[in-house]
Amino acid sequence: MEDRELILRVRENPGGYGLGSAYHPVAMFLAGYDLARSGGMLRGFHEWLCVRGGELSAQHWIRRIPSEAVPDLRFQGFERFTAEQDRRSVEHLLSSVLGFLAVRDDRRALPKMYAAYDSLLDSVYGEADGPA
Repeated sequence: MEDRELILRVRENPGGYGLGSAYHPVAMFLAGYDLARSGGMLRGFHEWLCVRGGELSAQHWIRRIPSEAVPDLRFQGFERFTAEQDRRSVEHLLSSVLGFLAVRDDRRALPKMYAAYDSLLDSVYGEADGPA
């Protein structure tokens, strides 16, 4: 099964994967799937989120996604979300991963994304003097 197909199936029927409608189990499922794929599904997701947001961030995607989906959320860990916060966070996560996969799988878009990320790095740290 391709990554995109998995995300669409999880979105359509989370119960079929032992998931409910809560954000944390869905996020952990995707993190575990990514780990099982040796980081192959979400490699570049952090960079893509930074480029999409227009700024660097040290925030892990598991924390960043709910913060984007529910701007007034004061996310401090694995506290319970309201049903609406869960719904918005899960939808934002799945649609974000689908958006990322479209870039990751496009041989022209992926290098452009990494170039944009490199520009963000340069804007913060200055241009590199050459290979490290």
